[in-house]
Amino acid sequence: MRVAIISGVGLGAVGAVVGLVLGLMANPPTAWFAVFELGVPSAVLGAVLGCVVGGAVSGVRRLRRASNRCDASRPAR
Repeated sequence: MRVAIISGVGLGAVGAVVGLVLGLMANPPTAWFAVFELGVPSAVLGAVLGCVVGGAVSGVRRLRRASNRCDASRPAR
């Protein structure tokens, strides 16, 4: 969950800055709408990617712990 929050906030901030710059270049009075138009979708995308990456990392850790437990129960040769 931590990875999803970090990536969501990070990509949301990047999207908001890009939206502000593009909005100021296109039409300065409506630049704040561009911040939301680009910032919110990029934050959602970052959160989704963060969930996928966090789930993959968690799954790999769980598999490693399970394989370590199985190796410990085998008798030494």
